[in-house]
Amino acid sequence: MQQQIRGELEAIEPLDELESEHLADALAWVDSGAEQHPRLTVERELQEELGFKAAHAIQAPLMVTCTTTVGLTAGHVDVSLWYLVHADRTQSLNFDETEFNAVRWFRFSEIPFERGDPHLRRFVTKLVSKLGVPGALPGAGGSARAEAG
Repeated sequence: MQQQIRGELEAIEPLDELESEHLADALAWVDSGAEQHPRLTVERELQEELGFKAAHAIQAPLMVTCTTTVGLTAGHVDVSLWYLVHADRTQSLNFDETEFNAVRWFRFSEIPFERGDPHLRRFVTKLVSKLGVPGALPGAGGSARAEAG
């Protein structure tokens, strides 16, 4: 399993020096004994937290980040692999109301970055570059789902 997870990470092309550092930290985490394949986690979390199943196979992650937690679980570092999931923005999202107050779709230019993960802007920057969406940040174009909770 560790080799499969290592392969997931090694497929990521870092956006910047910070992501390169996070990638090195994530690889060290894998070497310490990661046990579940992250793509299975994505599939489970989509079902549990948003109430839908991806209509496609989950591909390798686009980005990796490491973030020191705050709040009730403050003080440890979360390693996050950022995956792309294709979905129809008109589909119903049956979200877990114990985890989120609300969910909705945003145009890239309308994402409330200040209310999300500290690396969300970097992820969206990397995503729009990969997709080749001209003028997406800031300006009109494309959509992304952001969650506030």
